[in-house]
Amino acid sequence: MIDAETKRALRVNPAYETITGRSCHSLIDDPFSYLEIIHPDDRSQVLAKFEKGAGSGGFDERFRIVRPDGKIRWVWVRGFPVRDSAGKISRLVGTALDITRQREAEEQVERNLALARAACAEAKALRKATLGLTQDLRMNYVLDTLLQSLTELISCEYARVLLLDGDSRLLVAREKLVQQPRGNRSDGPVVLDSNEFPFFQYVATDQHSVLISDTQHEVKWRACEGHADIRSWLCVPLVAARETVGVLSIGHSQPNSFTEEHLRLGKSLAIPAAAAIQNARLYERAAIYSSELEKRLFHIDAAEKAIELAEGHRKISEEKFHTVFRASPLPFSITSADEGRFVDVNPAFELRYGYSRDELIGNTVRELRIWENLSDGDLMMMYLSHNAPIRNVITRLRTKSGDIKLTAYSADWIQFDGCSCIFAVSQDLLPFDSRSRN
Repeated sequence: MIDAETKRALRVNPAYETITGRSCHSLIDDPFSYLEIIHPDDRSQVLAKFEKGAGSGGFDERFRIVRPDGKIRWVWVRGFPVRDSAGKISRLVGTALDITRQREAEEQVERNLALARAACAEAKALRKATLGLTQDLRMNYVLDTLLQSLTELISCEYARVLLLDGDSRLLVAREKLVQQPRGNRSDGPVVLDSNEFPFFQYVATDQHSVLISDTQHEVKWRACEGHADIRSWLCVPLVAARETVGVLSIGHSQPNSFTEEHLRLGKSLAIPAAAAIQNARLYERAAIYSSELEKRLFHIDAAEKAIELAEGHRKISEEKFHTVFRASPLPFSITSADEGRFVDVNPAFELRYGYSRDELIGNTVRELRIWENLSDGDLMMMYLSHNAPIRNVITRLRTKSGDIKLTAYSADWIQFDGCSCIFAVSQDLLPFDSRSRN
């Protein structure tokens, strides 16, 4: 109970001691000491509301108090007026409720909500980045999308996407520079040798991420072209199928601009980014292989026509057939129909499979393990046994050294030296060996 005019404390119950940590006698000895327990940051606002409440008779505030041991507690104070016979407010009577645990719970809820909102925003940004990186397989599109996604996720002044070329060369494929580098800059693409930059070497070779709060405090730090003013720096490797395809380099001119959270975001983006870059490379190679395949299929078609002319229509002489057989750049082979024993091969066949003609003649395809899968050879014989010529069947054949070659295989029956034989053409589709299958 407080005097409405003087603001002197008139009466207090023992709960005052439990909440404030001060004795009731201390308040009786100093009736205004209750004002001193209000937290300094809240005091002016609370006193202003208290002064206003003394006139209206209403008071309802939540604020902090400081106990003698320095601990801070939250209280909820509510007051109402007591009027005299003339209707004038003479007393203010109120209650104080310790709401510290409730307040802590509310703050924890707020923190959790903030984390949830941040996680939702991050997930949305990463989902957008992932979708963007997979919408188009062209490398230029992937790199542009990656740089944009990187700068949207992490606020920075410098951002670079560097692709690994060879063991140590890092090619700057895309970059964002808020400040143009001082001095003369090369006109061509920027290429760095990671061996000359310890931190780049650590990221690209060991596949570890790096976060530097202040580059001026790092003895091994070495600035590169376009990054001379960097004070804060983080770098994340781009790893696909356990191989480094590049790195993400992010910088700021102010120290302590990046946190572990920024580093985590960079790592999260690096996962879909590395896969997209790898897919873009495969797409480019596929385009090259497709063009090459068309050329090779043209030669295969020409060889098939030669087979038709030689055997189907008998329009060329045996001498011309042997000339075509020997001079063709495509691998030709003739094997016996009953055992699959080599009767003859041309120089192109020797070159492709690594066997000399003498090593082949008289041996069977099975003995030399030419077919990677014997069932493929059995399937070819089944087709031929039904008088069905084989045209451009994709299979895998083994060379003398053990390498496996992806092959377009064509074959048909011919009569050779009075015997029924199989005339076959086998040509590479694209480079393929046993190691690349992994």
